[in-house]
Amino acid sequence: MDSFDVVIIGGGIVGSSIAYHLTEQGCTGVLVLERESSQGKGSTGKSMGGVRAQFSIPINIQMSLYSIPFYASFEERLGHPCGYRPQGYFFLANSEKHMAYLRANYEKQVALGLKAVRLVSKDEVAGMYPQLRSDDIVGGSFCSTDGFVDPYSAMMGFMACAADHGAQLWRNAEVTGIALDARGVCAVETSRGQVATRTVVNAAGAWAAQIGKMAGIDLPVEPLRRMLVPTEPFDQFPHTAPMIIDMSTGFHFRPEGRGFLLAWNDPEEAPGFNTNFEDGFIEKILVHAADRVPVFENLAVNPKRAWAGLYEMTPDHHPILGPAPGVPGFFLANGFSGHGVMHAPATGKILSDLILQGRTDLVNANLLNLQRYAEGRAIEETAVL
Repeated sequence: MDSFDVVIIGGGIVGSSIAYHLTEQGCTGVLVLERESSQGKGSTGKSMGGVRAQFSIPINIQMSLYSIPFYASFEERLGHPCGYRPQGYFFLANSEKHMAYLRANYEKQVALGLKAVRLVSKDEVAGMYPQLRSDDIVGGSFCSTDGFVDPYSAMMGFMACAADHGAQLWRNAEVTGIALDARGVCAVETSRGQVATRTVVNAAGAWAAQIGKMAGIDLPVEPLRRMLVPTEPFDQFPHTAPMIIDMSTGFHFRPEGRGFLLAWNDPEEAPGFNTNFEDGFIEKILVHAADRVPVFENLAVNPKRAWAGLYEMTPDHHPILGPAPGVPGFFLANGFSGHGVMHAPATGKILSDLILQGRTDLVNANLLNLQRYAEGRAIEETAVL
């Protein structure tokens, strides 16, 4: 039987980052289990790839303050590209309530050391992007170090670097069970045989709850479909633009190739593993697009190029990180609720610290443990896209 120090279930960007950070800290007996024939077929390869530090909760800001500079220096550190483009995130407020919210967030972000964020006046918004309908805009918030990465490239870079330092990746390796003994985790059952280990990380994305059950842990993680619509080439809006978020509707978009990538969280979406794209969504999102950017009424969209992926939602839209209560050796890195790509570097650092040292200096990891739900400590983050 094969034996490893740490077995990571899930070869997406989060599992790959954890593998990288473990090997960086000298832990070379790492095995990543990927049930598909190649990595990134779950949420990673379908992500919008946005990275931002503009959050309202300190722990999210702190995770971004590690993750975004990590992406900025990714190629230098790992020798692989991650496609980081610091084009910014631009939140548009169209009520005094939204503006007050952005102002309060701005003060927290600056206090925690984010230097590139600034508040933008109504007139500035109109001057920066005259194509936007701005009659109802009261101001906004812009951070120039926010931007986008290529999630697939980042995942491959993490995994390649981990492999260079001794980690192994098993593809087509579905987990069928987790064996426990008096000391806690002792082995993982897979479709490729049993693996002996005392440390297992659940990084199974939208499938986290099923893996949790195998270890007797009830994880409140539910899959939720998110649909993304790329446009055909379009040159009536600048391709240097940031991610632009219309706070009145939640509609947001960013440049992608020679066109744009459009996103909107349909409030009628029900939890489940449905990853079919519904053509009717295109009409809904184009209404929001043309309302905020009048020239977008000329956008051409090919429904065959649109896609759907899964968010892994928790009750408070925050990840569950750290050791699972009552099961020694079982660690959780689940429920990122749409922020898995942007917070993958920080997650890798936090989990590797907790596994190898039993503590981390990056954040107060107890804030994100599973026990918070039972103890009534759910986190209220309102800047969720």
